[in-house]
Amino acid sequence: MTIRTFVILAALMLIAVPTFAQTPGGTSTGFVLPTAFAMAIASGLCGLAQGKAVSASVEGIARNPGAGGAIRVLLILGLAFIESLALFTFVKA
Repeated sequence: MTIRTFVILAALMLIAVPTFAQTPGGTSTGFVLPTAFAMAIASGLCGLAQGKAVSASVEGIARNPGAGGAIRVLLILGLAFIESLALFTFVKA
């Protein structure tokens, strides 16, 4: 793990900490900024992951057209899993 990755992960953890600071009654304190950051980060990273997955699948189909059907099925399954991460973040937020 590089230093840059470590610093980014540490910053993300520090941003997410106030999200868990709720009052005992379960009502939010009204501070929405960490939630917005979490959703923005999740959406951005899911978009990057989907772009990379589509790029790799298109390259794989171009190299081996006979495996296009299997690659397409796995691509759609992978995209569904990637998109579910953003949806989980949205529900949690």
